Amino acid sequence: MLTMLSTFLSFLMGGLPKILDFFQDKSDKSHELKLAQLQTERELQMLERGYKAQERIEEIRLDEIKTETTAATQQALIQAQQAEMAAIYAHDIAIGQGASQWMVNLRTSVRPVITYGFFFLLCAIDATLAYKGFEAGVSFTDMAAQLWDDETQALFAAIIAFHFGGRAFGK
Repeated sequence: MLTMLSTFLSFLMGGLPKILDFFQDKSDKSHELKLAQLQTERELQMLERGYKAQERIEEIRLDEIKTETTAATQQALIQAQQAEMAAIYAHDIAIGQGASQWMVNLRTSVRPVITYGFFFLLCAIDATLAYKGFEAGVSFTDMAAQLWDDETQALFAAIIAFHFGGRAFGK
């Protein structure tokens, strides 16, 4: 159970910002819909009462301007984030210019190198423990239960999910 949970959580960590953006967008649209409904109800109430005073019309226009301003602010924020990401990518490319191809390849392989490093470290620790266990005369069944316990399974799943989860959300 712990393995499944850690795998799922590690996989989702790569896409957490996109998931949060989805819920924020849903909330924004719901808010805008409620504002439109309130405005329509207010206009209907004004018509029922026979009031078409300029003051009420100005209030409605003011509400519309506030809504448009909020939407424009959010749009500007999104554009600023897009520009920031473009600048980060451009900076990353600029750093790589003039560098040897070996260094460029090394920089692009950070995630795989970290994944391979942790994987091989886990394998080395397990191999050492298995060797010491065989020397001590521990049975294979007991050793397997000790080496591949729930915590080790969760760690292995987190390593794999970190590597492939980030790649899935990156595309």
